[in-house]
Amino acid sequence: MLIEKDIAELIVGHYVVKITQQEGNFSLTAAGHIKSGAVIELLSSKKVYRVLIDDSKTLIKKAIPAPMTLGHISADTAKALSPTEKKTTPHQKLHKELTQAKEIFNESKAIQKKLFADALSGSTLHLSPVVEVTNKSIDAIFNNPDSLACMLNIRQKDEYLLEHSVAVSIYITLFARYLGLARDIIEQLSMGAFLHDIGKIKIPDNILHKPGKLTDDEFTIMKTHANHSINIIKATPGVSTLSLEVAALHHEKLNGEGYPFQVKGEDISLYGRMISICDIFDALTATRVYKEGFNHGKAFAILRELAKQGQLDSDLVDHFIKCVGVFPVGSLVLLKSNKLALVKARNDKDPINPQVHSFYSVNLNQFLNKEEIDLSGSEDSIVKGVRAEEFALDMNKIVDMLLMEG
Repeated sequence: MLIEKDIAELIVGHYVVKITQQEGNFSLTAAGHIKSGAVIELLSSKKVYRVLIDDSKTLIKKAIPAPMTLGHISADTAKALSPTEKKTTPHQKLHKELTQAKEIFNESKAIQKKLFADALSGSTLHLSPVVEVTNKSIDAIFNNPDSLACMLNIRQKDEYLLEHSVAVSIYITLFARYLGLARDIIEQLSMGAFLHDIGKIKIPDNILHKPGKLTDDEFTIMKTHANHSINIIKATPGVSTLSLEVAALHHEKLNGEGYPFQVKGEDISLYGRMISICDIFDALTATRVYKEGFNHGKAFAILRELAKQGQLDSDLVDHFIKCVGVFPVGSLVLLKSNKLALVKARNDKDPINPQVHSFYSVNLNQFLNKEEIDLSGSEDSIVKGVRAEEFALDMNKIVDMLLMEG
């Protein structure tokens, strides 16, 4: 299994495949095992920050050549090699991953905000922050896809414009990884999705943020955001053809009734079909100031209906639903016991019975001590997916509370 690790997490015996993050241009002569603490020291001195390891090739301790004495290696390495070092608990690991995911999500929003400001003023967009943050997202998803996916369920009602593009970028990364696409393709898809709605900043606020249904004239204006996005992205140095293609196709439909160019059928690439599914799904599930989002089950049903109508690729819709999961990690569910629970981990062999944290009694209208339940071996079961707002609860506070309880 390929896993990305910080340099501080490396230990003797790990099999390093390649360097994934560094300040310099140091390169490995070949993939191989870490045979001594000196190798870790060397990588650290070259400002290598993250590497990809093949965990299936990690050597057991008795097969590892004797390492350097602790007096000749760094404190971090000594700590990693120390037999008395406490193992990270599952909760500590989850807490670390969710904290990192929050940081990535918030950083993405800040970058998105700057991009919108630059686009509005007519300035050329700077791509390097986008490259950096989308690669952080990809790294996090490759390491644990559920941690960043969980953040998509914790959104701000008044920040839809910023969060939507970030979310679509995350969804298409999750989807592309699920489909087994190459890393370089995933990077370009993530970039295109991150930029796909940049043209919305050119739409008048009274139309962009109108709470009710748009008139025909208003919708005609709204649709021009796709053209604006294409023009802005074309003028941005360093954007690949594939990234531009993804952004340009996000509102096209297989039946040719999409916009801005009414592309149809086989002329819409796999990547264009993927982003349209991700874009619609996030729009359906996101809660805004004037509209509550649908739960995942309802959103999946709508995607399938759109596929029946010939708008979306039906096979890809089914793959997307399997990718996200019937009950996605981080989503809220109502149990047969009339308790609310947060989905903690999926059961791939039993998708409708994931592992959950129950924490709230609907009957008593009060919080309970957290209980971890594997529903695949429990008499309890999920009645349906729900939203925190239905019970006057705050999803952010629920997640923070569960993390603190651990």
